[in-house]
Amino acid sequence: MKVLVTGGFGFIGSSVVKNLEEKGVKVVILDNFSSSNFKNIPFFKGELIIGDITDKGLFKKLGRFDAVVHEAAITDTTIKDDNLMLRVNYEGFKNILGFCLDKKIRLVYASSAGVYGNADGPAKETQAVNPLNTYAFSKALCDRLVLSIKIPKNFTLVGLRYFNVYGPGEAHKKKSASMIYQLYLQMKEGQRPRIFKFGEQKRDFIYIRDVARITLKALEFKGKAIINVGTGRARSFNDIIDILNKNLKTNLLADYFDNPYKGVYQDFTQADTRNLDKLLGVRAEFSLEEGIKDYLKQLC
Repeated sequence: MKVLVTGGFGFIGSSVVKNLEEKGVKVVILDNFSSSNFKNIPFFKGELIIGDITDKGLFKKLGRFDAVVHEAAITDTTIKDDNLMLRVNYEGFKNILGFCLDKKIRLVYASSAGVYGNADGPAKETQAVNPLNTYAFSKALCDRLVLSIKIPKNFTLVGLRYFNVYGPGEAHKKKSASMIYQLYLQMKEGQRPRIFKFGEQKRDFIYIRDVARITLKALEFKGKAIINVGTGRARSFNDIIDILNKNLKTNLLADYFDNPYKGVYQDFTQADTRNLDKLLGVRAEFSLEEGIKDYLKQLC
């Protein structure tokens, strides 16, 4: 089996690549290193193509693959250049999709829970989207395009709406890394963890090891689907601080401050995971407590 992974040296992409290689799969990575880090897979065994997904000509030069896992994207939601965000995330995706449809190559791609905006309860894949920023809008456009097209029989086309992913391999993302990583950096230095007032914003935090395993499972699916990838539980930022205090053996109180991103910030995310179980037959295995504990073993 031969798999192309775009953004393979990025956070989620690198974990997917490691899992594929552990299974003996031949992996080719396509990455332009605009938001990746070679340290995520310093001992990568496969072929590396330095290129950009927005370059249509590049895809005419690529060989044959059994599957593509598309993880390349701009994920920094604070970027103000809408043209750049949409060119990379949407136009780049269209190039990937066209390549896979033309060659009849299975495609699993990264969507995002950001498409839902703020919701009061578990987000369902069938509900209307409400993106709050350009990043989320770009992912909503990708999903809309997928839902509008017909696919060949026995073809695989799966969009995974990742919820709030955290874990090893995200350090290079800096300010775009997970809240868990950001708070850890502060607390390990003995600083009070700074969070928006009053720490009761909730997220469906899912550990990278679960995400990579679920992404590989999606390659086995036959058909077209958009699937939430989360734990089904929403946990608060205050919960994270409590768990970090316990593991770091500290007793640091939160330093609350006003949220400067009101109007474009998701205060709540929670995945309805019934399709994850029904269509892929998998579910997240790590609770937030277990995931943070495992993560800290590699950070400390």
